[in-house]
Amino acid sequence: MRAPRFWSDPDSVLGALLSPLGAVWAEAGRARRRRARPWRAPVPVICVGNLTLGGAGKTPTAIHILRRLAQRGLEAHALSRGHGGSERGPHRVDANADDPARVGDEPLILAAHAPTWIARDRAAGARAAVAAGAQVLVLDDGFQNPALEKDLSLIVIDGPAGFGSGRVAPAGPLREPVAEGLARADAALILGEGDPLAGIPFAGPVLRGRVEPAFAGTPFAGMRALAFAGIGRPEKFFAMLRELGVDLAATRAFPDHAVYDDAILRRLAREAEALDAQMICTEKDAVKFPAWFRGAALPVPAKLTLRDENALDALLDGTLRKF
Repeated sequence: MRAPRFWSDPDSVLGALLSPLGAVWAEAGRARRRRARPWRAPVPVICVGNLTLGGAGKTPTAIHILRRLAQRGLEAHALSRGHGGSERGPHRVDANADDPARVGDEPLILAAHAPTWIARDRAAGARAAVAAGAQVLVLDDGFQNPALEKDLSLIVIDGPAGFGSGRVAPAGPLREPVAEGLARADAALILGEGDPLAGIPFAGPVLRGRVEPAFAGTPFAGMRALAFAGIGRPEKFFAMLRELGVDLAATRAFPDHAVYDDAILRRLAREAEALDAQMICTEKDAVKFPAWFRGAALPVPAKLTLRDENALDALLDGTLRKF
């Protein structure tokens, strides 16, 4: 889906009219958590979640945590719902063989960095990962899912977007009320500029960082490009390219987890040719391209850069010491 504009407007009349439905959504989440009997895994469970629908930078954050755990000599496995895929799991992702239509786009990216499991039932996925040798589990999303006991919950917040209108879906972008979500979170990570937690009580540590290209230098500087992205906030990707010095001849925004059929890809290729521009996309887009289109658009892989790496290490080490 693509976020409607009124989700960012606290004074929206449509948002106000939809607020009763948002209240129903919020209460359904509370009831689900009250009824849940979460499974306690025998290994640490680290959840990278957020309070809004759409992308906030969870996957680059999960990859960064997986790397930090690997540097400690730990076998960390990623666990995902596999949004956009048909697989219910538990299923271990094969980055070389699995199709994104089966496992989703983000799990394919995760699988390039660590063993990755798809499971609609997070507890079943955790059991499968532990049986396969996982010493730590990292959930990419799943903060609102109560099936699995979490030992560290890190909330990722898009700094410029914040919490939008502050209303719960469908009235706004929130998955649950901010205060309720923060009360269950152990720490927050704000990506980009802005201070969305200003004036909001939160006792946990607040980390700061940004998502950047995962390569050294600026190989795209001066390149004339047609950029497209099917992520939560495509404008973040376009802004990053401008910072790299890319000459954006055109930009095309698609819904999060967009599926690119041949007609769309051929249209993009024709546009790029007419503009005499190179196509550039996100890594999340590139994993879904058919074989005939691979190489036509240059993917820009992303990485998380933290202002204070020691702050994250302290959270991880504190969690690991419990086991």
